[in-house]
Amino acid sequence: MSTTAPKVGFVSLGCPKALVDSERILTQLRMEGYEVVPTYEDADVVVVNTCGFIDSAKAESLEVIGEAISENGKVIVTGCMGVEEGSIREVHPSVLSVTGPQQYEQVVNAVHEVVPPRQDHNPLIDLVPPQGVKLTPRHYAYLKISEGCNHSCSFCIIPSMRGKLVSRPVGEVLSEAERLVKAGVKELLVISQDTSAYGVDVKYKTDFWNGRPVKTRMTEMCEALSSLGVWVRLHYVYPYPHVDELIPLMAAGKILPYLDIPFQHASPKVLKAMKRPAFEDKTLARIKSWREICPELTIRSTFIVGFPGETEEDFQYLLDWLTEAQLDRVGCFQYSPVEGAPANLLDDLVPDDVKQDRWDRFMAHQQAISTARLQLKVGKEMDVLIDEVDDQGAVARCYADAPEIDGSVFIASTDVKPGDKVRVVIVDADEYDMWAELV
Repeated sequence: MSTTAPKVGFVSLGCPKALVDSERILTQLRMEGYEVVPTYEDADVVVVNTCGFIDSAKAESLEVIGEAISENGKVIVTGCMGVEEGSIREVHPSVLSVTGPQQYEQVVNAVHEVVPPRQDHNPLIDLVPPQGVKLTPRHYAYLKISEGCNHSCSFCIIPSMRGKLVSRPVGEVLSEAERLVKAGVKELLVISQDTSAYGVDVKYKTDFWNGRPVKTRMTEMCEALSSLGVWVRLHYVYPYPHVDELIPLMAAGKILPYLDIPFQHASPKVLKAMKRPAFEDKTLARIKSWREICPELTIRSTFIVGFPGETEEDFQYLLDWLTEAQLDRVGCFQYSPVEGAPANLLDDLVPDDVKQDRWDRFMAHQQAISTARLQLKVGKEMDVLIDEVDDQGAVARCYADAPEIDGSVFIASTDVKPGDKVRVVIVDADEYDMWAELV
């Protein structure tokens, strides 16, 4: 590529779904002959993909925009916080353009206006890899299957930012997965705001992939993905009844026995105030039956403590529920109001010191459960995927570990390389991580 290629700097904040948006924008720019550069000073323009989910994320987004302006001067803002153009321009009046999430074309057009694409760019010569530009390591990739969400949880503004559920055609999703696997990806992380609802908006219509009919539905999509011979990991799965259909696929080794289910709470009163989709006490019975069918199943979840109106009794109910549920991987947030969320109108706010106390107790309680769950794996053999290697050894993940949010498996061996899948025996574990030896 000649030295006159226009250069774009890129900062991607927030969740994996935002990362996928960034990859689409970068792929488009690369196909048009732009070069992506890692530093502010080398860039002709900087794109910041923001997160706007909670106030601390907004603060971080504003800070990064400020840094980009002072280091470079020419800044384009996109992403979830982009829906609040006024509050961005109030702090940073000099940003060149502001767009919301998934507005790939507008972002690319904004880049064109600041630094026009080279007229002599030949897309047939300056080829971008067919799988697009990946911001994740080569061996795993996020596969976004839909946009938006049909729930109206009271603490959340995602539907107002990202709109109602729009499922991607299943043939398109499977073709993208196939391209990724051909490009060397060993693990596909299936993401969306609500993975279980995939296809509801199109009435699960039948699409075609490589000439064969596939329904636009989670079960059929997973069945098809399992034919690609790589790890398939599901994120943001709400426990609708049809999730039961996935457990036999996991037991048969077709997809990873891993479910990321955002439970958020257990107390029926708090769940009602949160306006969560109908979760009730049957969840514990279902978890039990899932584990009978697939004993290896790992369940990860997130919870919110200190939601308005949460009493000590509600909190105690949650702790007892955790003891029963025996979840493997758990994150917890203290409730914080999000501008525009209905929950801001609720009374009975929980004082900050009580929130902190409950968070501390929650973490200690769950840590004991996670530690005991990991101890059960000591002595077992399993496959792991190598993420990084240095002179100390290798950092890997097993089926129970999603990248960047769960634990790691440490191996004292340097004769492996990132992306290798190897067989190990687990020799030790603490509350989050495990140590293993090559078999």
